[in-house]
Amino acid sequence: MKIEQIYTGCIAQAAYYLESNGEAAIFDPLREVQPYLDKAQKDNAKIKYIFETHFHADFVSGHLDLAKKSGGKIVYGPTANPEFEAIIAEDHQEFKVGNYTIKALHTPGHTLESTCYLLIDENGKQHGIITGDTLFIGDVGRPDLAQALTEELTQEKLASYLFDSLRNKIMPLADDLIVYPSHGAGSACGKNMSKETTDTLGNQKKSNYALRADMTKDEFIKELLEGLGTPPAYFPQNVLLNIKGYESLDTVMTKSKIALSANEFEAIANQGDVVVLDVRHENDFVKAHIPNSIFIGIQGNFAPWVGSLLRDVNQKLLLVIPEGREEETITRLSRVGFDHVLGYLKGGIDSWTAAGFETDSVPSISPETFAQQLTPDSLVIDARKPGEFEAEHVEHAINLPLDNVNENFQSIPKESTFFLHCAGGYRSVIMASILKSRGIHNFINIEKGMNGIKQTSAPCTQFVCPSTQNKS
Repeated sequence: MKIEQIYTGCIAQAAYYLESNGEAAIFDPLREVQPYLDKAQKDNAKIKYIFETHFHADFVSGHLDLAKKSGGKIVYGPTANPEFEAIIAEDHQEFKVGNYTIKALHTPGHTLESTCYLLIDENGKQHGIITGDTLFIGDVGRPDLAQALTEELTQEKLASYLFDSLRNKIMPLADDLIVYPSHGAGSACGKNMSKETTDTLGNQKKSNYALRADMTKDEFIKELLEGLGTPPAYFPQNVLLNIKGYESLDTVMTKSKIALSANEFEAIANQGDVVVLDVRHENDFVKAHIPNSIFIGIQGNFAPWVGSLLRDVNQKLLLVIPEGREEETITRLSRVGFDHVLGYLKGGIDSWTAAGFETDSVPSISPETFAQQLTPDSLVIDARKPGEFEAEHVEHAINLPLDNVNENFQSIPKESTFFLHCAGGYRSVIMASILKSRGIHNFINIEKGMNGIKQTSAPCTQFVCPSTQNKS
């Protein structure tokens, strides 16, 4: 069977391209659809169907643009109610793509309309199953996202549905079936996904906690809900865009890819409802940036951090971008629904300073200097996730995860100077930019984060930092 996984690491998302005998199908496409059109053209195939496993929360799907450009029909599973033309499949309904058959299996739980697609080859053999967010490698989809859209739903009720879906629709299938999920490690749609992006169903039955044969429904619900963090604020907005529709990415690109002089940029920035988003490398931002701008570097998990921290997809943005990465930045913003870019600074930060405008900087020190300046009374704030902090941290440090900075910034001390770090330097600079935009400047950023600190004499939690252990 000819099926290709198209994995986008920055949002940990997998789309799929299937082709047989001059016909093709796309599953869960991203917003930029040209790569799928190119694949079909290369195979001399016509895109017949665009299958959606559910209304996605973590990204805006490319189903509408792809349907318009390819003529393919959009397909959702039972109970879906999109505000555009689509085929709403019945449970077990079959679709032909060339010599292949795709069978829809309704698997509510992650969302009510969640549907998996069983892939059957030209010989009638079941080859694989595209599971969307119902089943991941090592995990299953979180059941607390759809409840925000329907008052009658609870995460417990959705978890109960998911238990039944897994046991009645997925687990009875053959062990040699290949599992093709929609996400991998790093996605907020699950708790603890594997870095692997495919596996056999048989292996998952042995290794995935949620597929234990002796697990009761109550045990499943308890384990599934345990440790679920708050979903990112942009998730419900992306769901609504996927249900209601959105502007074509071509239109978004045309109105957003506008080069602005420093004077034009400054005038728009002063309108008051605009965020200046700087996507350069953190080392460049630390040296010089536009005052009150927010840093989220394009080289990291850019789009999810934008969605989590800026929150409102209708936020107007001005961009400071490395030269040549304008289209990439606008595209990646559009993946999470941020379509209101007003333009970018032509010539970058150099043009800003050349026009006579002032810049700001982030006070930063090396890990070695930090180790020398650290005292028992020093305040150290660690911006990493709780799990990272629990595994290893500087003694007496305080964990204030970047994910929650908007809720917790009031607890940041504003009188005494403190040290700020993350794992490698990316997240701490994001937090630094947010704090500075809120008027908090009494901190010193630690370059290279915990990765660098571990190589110094700074005291860390026992049995974690090699430097500390070797000295004991």
